[in-house]
Amino acid sequence: MLELTPTPPANAFVPASALARDQQRFPLDVFFCRSCAHLQLLDVVDPALLFEDYVYVSGTSPVFVAHFQRYAQDCVERFGLKPDDLVVEIGSNDGTLLRFFKDAGMRVLGIDPAKEIARRATAAGLETWAAFFDEPLARRIGRERGSAKLVVANNVFAHIDDLPGVARGVRTLLAPDGAFVFEVSYLADVHEKTLFDTIYHEHLDYHSVGPLVPFFAEHGMRMVRASRVDSHGGSLRGVAARADGPLRDDGSVEALVAAERARGLDREDTFRAFSRQIDGVGATLRNMIRALKAEGKRIAGFGAPAKATTLLYHFGLGPQELDFIVDDSPLKQGLYSPGMKIPVLSSSAIADRKPDVLVILAWNFAEPIMAKQAAFKAAGGRFIVPLPTPKLI
Repeated sequence: MLELTPTPPANAFVPASALARDQQRFPLDVFFCRSCAHLQLLDVVDPALLFEDYVYVSGTSPVFVAHFQRYAQDCVERFGLKPDDLVVEIGSNDGTLLRFFKDAGMRVLGIDPAKEIARRATAAGLETWAAFFDEPLARRIGRERGSAKLVVANNVFAHIDDLPGVARGVRTLLAPDGAFVFEVSYLADVHEKTLFDTIYHEHLDYHSVGPLVPFFAEHGMRMVRASRVDSHGGSLRGVAARADGPLRDDGSVEALVAAERARGLDREDTFRAFSRQIDGVGATLRNMIRALKAEGKRIAGFGAPAKATTLLYHFGLGPQELDFIVDDSPLKQGLYSPGMKIPVLSSSAIADRKPDVLVILAWNFAEPIMAKQAAFKAAGGRFIVPLPTPKLI
């Protein structure tokens, strides 16, 4: 079991008017199943609290926009999608991915519980139902729109408490030759690169391929493809299909299962050692930042992703260490970070407030962030990339 520091919900940013109010913190402990080797949280925060007023949108990241464009093109080619085929996305957010399918002529429908984001996506021409996906909703979609040739779920299949209900819903909605494609943070990358900060309350499950194979089989489906992709520091793209359909395994599933076993992801002791490794990274980062503060350096954070909440809490970094955080999302600017209540500003604050060091909390975008901040670097500014090993650049 990994015992991380309890935190507020990772996206629970607060306005200035609520600074005096304490935010409730919830346990953040990850449990290992000795029967199937799956990792998950047992403390489940009400999903309405986490998602109905969501502040993350995909379209603010050029890296993700490009990723989703390639993703859509791959799906169209791999599964032979044709104009008028139905594509349904679970957790569609602002519709960034669905836009590419719509532009290719497919009928699209998004499902997302974030009410305001769903409203905006619909207004932009990407119909989005503000709801949680489940089997009854899948039946409704089938009645009103027909079967789906493709169901996609990106960075959401780890967010769901009732995974069996979602799997049943997907099978119900899929056409016989349809495919379910999902991307999730991959446990192998989390372990290999010490990406522990991807653990937060929205993420209930920490997926590897081994436990997913019997899971899908139990619900009338089978995994037919598994591959590693670069997004979020390392993700798994899985493809599942109806067990009675024509899609067949291409050998990639067995290959990743074997690699997971070789890494020890099916053993409890692997994660006990991982916990000690995380503590070592934290000590290194704290010492680095405190030494810079002792020299009188002004330090700010760059990026306010959900994972920053876990990192800041578990490593004990707050407003004493970071003067402010900048983020490109207008939905976060002018607010304060969850629990730690560090002000979140636009990136113009870098020129205005002139920090000496930027801690890149959105470490998965470190390279494009540093490239974009060339003027900061040219003026003598330095960067800290905290994971997988803290580096001062």
